[in-house]
Amino acid sequence: MPSGTLVSYAVSMITIRPYQRIIAWKEAYRLCLQVYRATSEFPSYEKFGMTSQVRRAAYSVPLNIAEGNAKRSRPERARYFTIALGSLEELHCALRLSHDLEYLSEEKLVGMDDQINRTSYLLTRLRASLMEKN
Repeated sequence: MPSGTLVSYAVSMITIRPYQRIIAWKEAYRLCLQVYRATSEFPSYEKFGMTSQVRRAAYSVPLNIAEGNAKRSRPERARYFTIALGSLEELHCALRLSHDLEYLSEEKLVGMDDQINRTSYLLTRLRASLMEKN
């Protein structure tokens, strides 16, 4: 069996976690992948600077959604979703700066901005639904 097939098979055997059913998490995860691909083209001297900062902000979003979803109380879940929204804003600012420093093309910035807006909308609605039930 080719190694690529084994990896695909192993990944398909992983149990779907509850957070993976959340549309906001799916969009945040998609955004995170976009960011990792885009930052791989940043200058090597930014490896421990802008590249690291942008990536940390990006992966913070789906990680906080996943962690928040595991919390028992609505206020706790809402708090983690609020943290994820803060990370989205941090990411947006860092991407804008990356564009202005000419590390990121206008096309990539616009694509990720659209993804940030989509994720933010879904996450805001998710958080609001938790707060309405209190």
